[in-house]
Amino acid sequence: VSGPFGATFEPTDVLAEVDAPRRRNIERNHSATHLVHAALRRHLGSHVRQQGSLVDQERLRFDFSHHGPLEPEVLERIERDVNEVIWANHSVVTKEMAYPDALELGAMAFFADKYGDVVRVVRMGDSIELCGGTHVATTGALGVFRVASQGGVAAGVRRIEAVTGPGAWALLDVVQTRLRHAGELLKAQPEHLARRIEQLLAERDKLESRLQEVLK
Repeated sequence: VSGPFGATFEPTDVLAEVDAPRRRNIERNHSATHLVHAALRRHLGSHVRQQGSLVDQERLRFDFSHHGPLEPEVLERIERDVNEVIWANHSVVTKEMAYPDALELGAMAFFADKYGDVVRVVRMGDSIELCGGTHVATTGALGVFRVASQGGVAAGVRRIEAVTGPGAWALLDVVQTRLRHAGELLKAQPEHLARRIEQLLAERDKLESRLQEVLK
């Protein structure tokens, strides 16, 4: 093979190999963005529209249009809904079809100027979206879904960061370790931490009240 300046190179065999564990985690997190999108629209309304996302092997990030922070109980319901779809182990079905047919099927399409005449439709549970990315074969492959944080990105745009599969397990392990450590410091079992903290706060209030009486 001729190279620059007349140099020659012998052909070399190259073996390309997919990093399977990394790809599986990316698939889990990507599929989760679809489930999150559907759950957000169910609980917050049809005004919710994807404004951006990031998917890697460790986490997912989903930006969406909404007017303010999600209350903790709403976020819990969204998290539970996503997990229920995961545990139902729906097949993830992909199909290519004409763009108008995809819209008639109910597929969410928010970037009309970027689609061609034929599009790829991805369906899992009640989520139907146009997408050309890699996904799991069944929703059960996600294992479990946990929200790590929520925040604001810009006016009218919110962000959810979450984890699935091994990432979700690692997050739960961190939380459990922190609870155990707090229990050791307060000399209480994790399930009794709230009551122990209430007792300590009550004792503090009594001491502060006595101190104020002494200082009068």
